Amino acid sequence: MSGTPTRDIVQKLWGLCNILRDDGITYQAYVTELTYLLFLKMLQETERESTLPTGFRWGDLTRREGEALLTHYRALLLKLGTEGKGTIRAIFADAQTSLRKPANLKELVSQIDRLDWYSAKQEGLGDLYEGLLEKNAAEKKSGAGQYFTPRPLIDCMVRLLRPQPGEVIQDPAAGTGGFLVAADRWIKAHTDELFKLTSAQQYFQREAAFRGLELVPDTHRLLLMNLMLHDIGGDGVGSGDTLGSDGEALGQADLILTNPPFGTKKGGGRPTRANFTITADTSNKQLAFVEHVVRALKPGGRAGVVVPDNVLFADGAGRELRAWLMDLCDLHTILRLPTGIFYAQGVKTNVLFFARGRRDRGGTKAVWVYDLRAGQPAYGKTRPLRVEDFSPFEAAYGDDPNRAAARTDQGPEGRFRRFTREEVRARADNLDIAWLRSGDEAAEDALEEPEDIAESIRAHLQRALVEIEGLVGELGNGAALPEAAE
Repeated sequence: MSGTPTRDIVQKLWGLCNILRDDGITYQAYVTELTYLLFLKMLQETERESTLPTGFRWGDLTRREGEALLTHYRALLLKLGTEGKGTIRAIFADAQTSLRKPANLKELVSQIDRLDWYSAKQEGLGDLYEGLLEKNAAEKKSGAGQYFTPRPLIDCMVRLLRPQPGEVIQDPAAGTGGFLVAADRWIKAHTDELFKLTSAQQYFQREAAFRGLELVPDTHRLLLMNLMLHDIGGDGVGSGDTLGSDGEALGQADLILTNPPFGTKKGGGRPTRANFTITADTSNKQLAFVEHVVRALKPGGRAGVVVPDNVLFADGAGRELRAWLMDLCDLHTILRLPTGIFYAQGVKTNVLFFARGRRDRGGTKAVWVYDLRAGQPAYGKTRPLRVEDFSPFEAAYGDDPNRAAARTDQGPEGRFRRFTREEVRARADNLDIAWLRSGDEAAEDALEEPEDIAESIRAHLQRALVEIEGLVGELGNGAALPEAAE
């Protein structure tokens, strides 16, 4: 968020959830409910209400009271979800209100109507909505952190991979749209808000540059709202399963930025992609998403992908995937992320930076690993991730998104090391490479908030579960159990 008025409005909006507690509304349902109401109000503020049917606009809510208000609101949701056009229909598709008490709806409408909309418009309505999504993700009880990537990490990846006008940019696990919005913001900042581009180029940037998929319908709703408020067309960002035929239909991209979901598909299901060969027989979602990214990149295209540690060391399909990736692509950089930055996941993570080669062999000559995990402070509620935490890594990475620039191996005491393809092959293609003394135990000792301590305990359990799921997946592929020690 860019300034104090926006922060104040977000805080006031978030405070309204207290009104709804006695209506039994969850945090996620609350944000969805706010999305419906904010959408109507923002169309009024931006003078775009002509896209809505007469009688189903913001003013039609403010003029009603009691049961008449709640009844009309329900009718409005149905009307826009069935007869609305384009993005409007998609946002309101199958929409239902969780509100049961007319007084609560009236309070929400009244409070939203009284907000400082002039200041919000000056700073950007997109910033306001992003702030609300970020607030929801930071609230552990909402569970939203499972799909919300920390803004400092998103911005770091965008700065390094440098989106360009005219490129097709994809996020196959789009969540609420953080990567797509950040890429759009970068391009607009470097093109004078697109004014340096021709009319045809501007149209492409607004309507065709961004593609993605989101599996969860309510999250897709938030995603569309976020894109719309940032003046990004949502036609290329659908609701569907990337590991099914929907993912194949996404097509190819010049740049892919994504934080795929971790874990296994429900019921142990396998991907249903006709073009999958490496991960076709595993239920491990993170491995399958990496295969999608490689296949979806155009020759010369580049990617930044957040993955849990087990992608780096899993045997069976995991090892085959890594060898295949390093043949087809230049896997030039791995960033070992600190622990504690993904509340809902509790899994140690990394970012893979790679570029698709123009041939199918010998893509990776060396892998550079930056350890931002060892000896780091305890991240959590009392110490959130900040932009400056990535500054040393960005300096070491260099100015070229595909690592053509010169780099310096910092040696055994430094954080940035180079490992040749031969050295990685000698490790059985295990990329879980660490050489500095781990600071995890010391960091956990420094935790102060009870929520952070509990989350640390849960993180260990979650990590063990992910590794067990990976092992089960390999067993399903015919791998043998390791023999128990005597």
